[in-house]
Amino acid sequence: MHRSVLVTEAVEALAVDSAGAYIDCTVGEGGHAEAILSAAPGCVVLGLDRDPAALATARARLEPFGERVRLVNASYTTLAGQAEYLAGRPLMGVLLDLGISSLQVEDGERGFSFLRDGPLDMRFGPDDALTAADVVNRYPERDLAWVLHQYGEEPRARRVARAIVRRRPIRSTVHLAEVVQETLGRRGRTHPATRTFQGIRMEVNGEVDAIRTALAAAAASLHPGGRLVVISYHSIEDRLVKTTLRESTVLRVLTKKPITPSREEVASNTRSRSARLRAGQRLEGGDASR
Repeated sequence: MHRSVLVTEAVEALAVDSAGAYIDCTVGEGGHAEAILSAAPGCVVLGLDRDPAALATARARLEPFGERVRLVNASYTTLAGQAEYLAGRPLMGVLLDLGISSLQVEDGERGFSFLRDGPLDMRFGPDDALTAADVVNRYPERDLAWVLHQYGEEPRARRVARAIVRRRPIRSTVHLAEVVQETLGRRGRTHPATRTFQGIRMEVNGEVDAIRTALAAAAASLHPGGRLVVISYHSIEDRLVKTTLRESTVLRVLTKKPITPSREEVASNTRSRSARLRAGQRLEGGDASR
């Protein structure tokens, strides 16, 4: 099972209250939602996720909380239109955990991992149109290099894109990883295809635009005093969250420096090592839409 990251820290940053409503925008398998519901016996949680498989797991996990939790198969970009599910309560907290789940990574058929052979998919939602195969095998070399540089932060993006185009058609995740490794070589502990897979996944799911949309919607929708908490896993996400909080006219920054996992958490869950938590609070007297 996927192990949620910075659970205690996220609940503390949300300052969960029994009278409030909370939206877990990336409910995944329900770890953070479970902690929120347990922290304040009267609160309600709306969980959103594009992945129906994750929602099925979350639904079973959160069943004991009954009507206090509602799960919806939807992107967090729809946050602003979900008020009907909050039972008339003020929205006091929004959580976004931007990491990819173990459930997704460990299923080779989803195509997220270069360690498991599978189709070039990488879609969070099975009904989404664009797949990794489209990006890898159809994008012009220039556009592919842009994706790898912009979203994967791959310093040798042009070289990788050129190699991919020359080896088309790329048949699977392992085939793609082999092309990248042959192009860049193997140095250090990080697999050379890591940045390439990150960039393609972010392009497939439109993650940067989705995060921008969700952050703006959360800032506008929170009740005065409500809190926005975001957990990110790489510099693109973290910079976006940091800039949004700093430049917002309706949010007060609560975390001058990001909160990171303890040594104990990293030791027990190595996937948490890159996590960064930032938080902001809706200013009192603001015009929060509900």
